[in-house]
Amino acid sequence: MSVNKVILLGHVGKDPEYKEFENGGCVAQFTLATSKREVVLQNGTKLPERTEWHNIVMHGNFAKVCEKFVKKGDKLYIEGELRTRSWENNGIKCYITEVVGYTMEMLTPKPSNNPAPPIDDCPY
Repeated sequence: MSVNKVILLGHVGKDPEYKEFENGGCVAQFTLATSKREVVLQNGTKLPERTEWHNIVMHGNFAKVCEKFVKKGDKLYIEGELRTRSWENNGIKCYITEVVGYTMEMLTPKPSNNPAPPIDDCPY
């Protein structure tokens, strides 16, 4: 048995990039920042704030919601799984690790005149 699950609560680093495919599928990609606050130890040592950046990929209905409603700076809760992919660029092997989200909650309050619709989990 194995588990591949990621839970993130953070702020969107850039507006999502949205793409639709000929087969009817769609994807939204963006970055999410999670931060750990500065800590002062009992001996006075300061551990500075640390921010991690995560590459997020959402498919289907969640991708459509991201395209319409998610903007830079918004606070999101995302559950997903880690995936690493590779490609070759001018003979150099490149890698990226992404969080492929399967559920998302928008935590930034939106104006009441444009509420986000409820969505079902994305089947893929």
